[in-house]
Amino acid sequence: MIPPTELREIIRHGLLSFPVTPFDAQDNFAAKPFQAHLEWLAQYPVAGLIVAGGTGEMFSLAPAEIVDVVRATKAVAGNAPVIAGCGYGVRVACDLAREIEAAGGDGILLLPHYLTEAPQEGVVDRVRQVCRATNMGVIFYNRGQSQISAESLAKLVEECPNLIGFKDGTGDIDTVRRVTALLGDRLSYIGGMPTHELFAQAYRGAGMATYSSAVFNFVPETALAFHGAFKAGDDKACEAMLRDFYYPFAKIRDRKAGYAVAAVKAGVALRGFETGHVRAPLTDLTEEEVAMMRDLIASRS
Repeated sequence: MIPPTELREIIRHGLLSFPVTPFDAQDNFAAKPFQAHLEWLAQYPVAGLIVAGGTGEMFSLAPAEIVDVVRATKAVAGNAPVIAGCGYGVRVACDLAREIEAAGGDGILLLPHYLTEAPQEGVVDRVRQVCRATNMGVIFYNRGQSQISAESLAKLVEECPNLIGFKDGTGDIDTVRRVTALLGDRLSYIGGMPTHELFAQAYRGAGMATYSSAVFNFVPETALAFHGAFKAGDDKACEAMLRDFYYPFAKIRDRKAGYAVAAVKAGVALRGFETGHVRAPLTDLTEEEVAMMRDLIASRS
């Protein structure tokens, strides 16, 4: 396991990959196609793999499947840090964190508990309990029903040395800036909006130096080119890629709820990898929309 403080520095500036989770005809996790896709992506440099996360349909996976995804990743990941999605209620999240650690994970991305609203002290207590359940680095995902204030996060980092990261998927730049200004280098900061490249420049101004990329799944060269321009402050190059690829992709993605995942999975399939379908409640792209994705990918070659 990579020590939490070391993991924090590894992920501080590099691009993070968000692989999809393939399923077979019986709707089971398909390990071999998953590994084949990871081996293809391995030729491109990233700071880490966030498996069974949002793009990996963590919300539709059973806890045991998440552990299987971690084991399959570790078999082919080489030296790349393996960070796994972890979530649900606090007891499930704590147990799952332990199982991910036992399977060889280096860290977890703590996703929301889902459904019910919770007071701030409850959100804090859930994070505290999960951090105490594992030796791995923990990244808090600020999104949905699990959102945290800068002040609450400051208390948590004092109690939880292995809380190493803050990922935001709310779009609330005010909170993001308060967090980065208050906590400085104590945490690594990761942009986590759907197709985050659309928001990356604004988040950079709020102190977030990197992000996770879902489109890296199927256009890794484009994803790395954008990240390189982003890091260099080359806004002209970023804007050209936004105009030529990311906004057309977002137009397809926005045709139906849940397509932020389904469109990425379709893109991976179009690159020649077996992915299967998305699990309910998500739905797959139509044939017309797959054709639109095919044309968009062709425009990048």
